[in-house]
Amino acid sequence: MDDEYEKFIRRMNPPRVVIDNESCKNATIIQVDSANKYRILLEVVQVLTDLNLTITKAYICSDGGWFMDVFNVTDQDGNKITDEGTLNYIEKSLGPDSCFATSTRTSVDMKTGMEHTSIELIGRDRPGLLSEVSAILTQLKCNVVNAEVWTHNSRAAAVMHVTDEKTGGAVTDPDRLTMVKRRLCPLLKGGNSYRKAITVVSNGVTHTARRLHQMLFDDRDYEQMRDDYSLNDKEIPHVNVVNWHDKDYSVVTIQCKDRPKLLFDIVFTLTDMQYVVFHGNVEAMGTEAHQEYCIRHIDGSPVKSDAERQRVIQCLEAAIQRRVSEGLKLELRTTDRVGLLADVTRILRENSLSVTRAEVTTRAGKAINSFYVRCTSGYPVDPKIIDSIRKTIGQTKVRVKGCPDESNPSPQESSTRFLFGGLFKSRSLCNFGLVRSYA
Repeated sequence: MDDEYEKFIRRMNPPRVVIDNESCKNATIIQVDSANKYRILLEVVQVLTDLNLTITKAYICSDGGWFMDVFNVTDQDGNKITDEGTLNYIEKSLGPDSCFATSTRTSVDMKTGMEHTSIELIGRDRPGLLSEVSAILTQLKCNVVNAEVWTHNSRAAAVMHVTDEKTGGAVTDPDRLTMVKRRLCPLLKGGNSYRKAITVVSNGVTHTARRLHQMLFDDRDYEQMRDDYSLNDKEIPHVNVVNWHDKDYSVVTIQCKDRPKLLFDIVFTLTDMQYVVFHGNVEAMGTEAHQEYCIRHIDGSPVKSDAERQRVIQCLEAAIQRRVSEGLKLELRTTDRVGLLADVTRILRENSLSVTRAEVTTRAGKAINSFYVRCTSGYPVDPKIIDSIRKTIGQTKVRVKGCPDESNPSPQESSTRFLFGGLFKSRSLCNFGLVRSYA
C-alpha cells in the first residue's frame, strides 16, 4: 500500500530538472525539484558524482513535503557542461521518467558494462598488498577489469571486478571461487584481534564507492588507534556538530580541503548513519570546502548526547579522509591484457613505492588506471625512480601528476604514516547560521 501511495504522489508531483548554462559565468546550474523522500538527496548527488562532475556550490532544502536542490557544477577541467549527451543523461536520470527517487534502487557501477564477479576485500594495510592480491588473481586466471582501492587508518578496502581469463565473463566455478577466498584472506590479516580480514565473492552489482564506505565503516576505521593514527590537529578536517534547540535541528559544519566527490562522501555517510538532511549550503572557496547541514535522525530527533555527537564527527572525518588523493599520482593508459595490474603493481613494489589509493578501469579494451603512491621509507619519491618506472612500463603510457617533494612525509615519521598526508589545513570555525548563503 505504501508503494502504491508513493507512486501516486510521484505521478502527481513528477521530478523537474532545470539546466541553466547562462546565469553563471563559470558553472552550469542544475536545479532539481521533486516530492520529498528519504535518500533522495543521496540519489541526486550520486548521479552527478558518477558523471565525474565537480560540484562547486550547492543549496539544499528538503523540509516538509517538497525537495529542492540547486547545484553549480563543472567538468573535471573546470568548464561548463556543454556535452549534449551528458546533459540529456542528467535530465533522463533525474527527471520525470527517472527512478532515482526509489530508495530501494540498486545502484549500478557505471564503469562496468560487462558480466563480472565482484570481490570485496578488507584487512590490514601494508606496502605491496595490492601487488600480492593482483598476482594471486592472475595465477587463478582472473582478469581484473575494474577496481577501486582505499586505505585509511592502517586498513585497506577494495572492490574488484574480475572476469574469467578464458570466457571473458563472470567466474562461476564454485571451487575456483573458494580458492580465491582461501588464497586472498591470509594476505589481509593483521595484528589487531578485533579487526578481521574479510573476503567476499559474489556476482551481484553494487556501487563501488558506497560499498567501500560501508566496508570501512563496519570495520570501524573511524576509531583513532594510538599505534596507527599519527595525524596532528592541523592535518584533519574541521567538523563540528551543535544543536539548534529552537528548531530541533543539529547543525553540522565542515571545513576541509576541497576535492572531487567530497559532497557525495559526506551525504552518503550521513544517510547511511540514518540522518536526514533538511537544509544545507556547500561551497568550494579556492582550495577549501565549506559545508553546513541541518540534520535530524530518521526518528525525527536531533543529536541526543555527546557520545552521539562525537561519533558523527569521527565518522564524517573518516569519510572525508578515505578518498583523499594522497601521494604522487601515476596515470597509466595502455591496451588491457590479463595480468596487467599484477605486472604494474609489482614494478611499483620493487621500486619501494606503496599504493595508498587506486582506480582501475577497462573501457573498450583500454586500461585506464590511476595509482597514488608514496615511498615506503618515508623519504620523498626520487624522480629517478619515477623515470625508471616510466622506462620500464613505457614513457608514453605513464603520466605523472604532483610533486614528489610535497607528497611524502619526512623520514623521521612513523612507517605507518604512508596512509596519510598533510592535505588538510585547519581553519578557525566561523559562527554559522541555520541556512547561510555564500555569495
